[in-house]
Amino acid sequence: MAKVTLVNLKGEKQEEIKLNDEIFGIEPNKNVLYDAVILARASLRQGTHDTKTRSEVRGGGRKPWRQKGTGHARQGSIRAVQWRGGGIAFGPTPRDYSKKQNRKERRLALQSAVVSKLEDFVVVKELKLKTPKTKDMQTILTDLKLDNVNTLVVVNELDENLILASRNIPNILLIDVAELNVLDLVAASKVLVTKDALKSIEEVLK
Repeated sequence: MAKVTLVNLKGEKQEEIKLNDEIFGIEPNKNVLYDAVILARASLRQGTHDTKTRSEVRGGGRKPWRQKGTGHARQGSIRAVQWRGGGIAFGPTPRDYSKKQNRKERRLALQSAVVSKLEDFVVVKELKLKTPKTKDMQTILTDLKLDNVNTLVVVNELDENLILASRNIPNILLIDVAELNVLDLVAASKVLVTKDALKSIEEVLK
């Protein structure tokens, strides 16, 4: 039976939450998870890189010298690839890096990412701040021993105070359940999640 420990904002143990074994008790599929990470990272690439070939470089329309009798190697253009200021051979051109993964694989990849990070989950009943002060959020992280730790914070709904209080902390990424993805889960060292958000994750993965 998969379980996680519910703690309060001081880091004190409150209770153990039993999780659905059909969802959280699976063996993570590393191959599908790897493909999903590659897909996510590839989708971040713009693919706008470009270099000019010899046909696109300005100049070089005239043959620089006659074919024979000069003692030089024969040349047809001063914009050939071997010339300074010439075109680039086999350089990058604009392309689409996006990859595809079917729906069942995407769901399995997210499920595998959640299960593989389950030991690093820190579950709290709720995460609400009375003020938008960074100091208040930092205090919570310190009490939960998450300060200076690369932490993914997952909540059911984004609260304005929570957004403002966490945006200046460099090792924190705040998202709601709808934005949960494989890449952020894999990149995080710890996952701070509310009890309601954990239930929503379970419902999504059913």
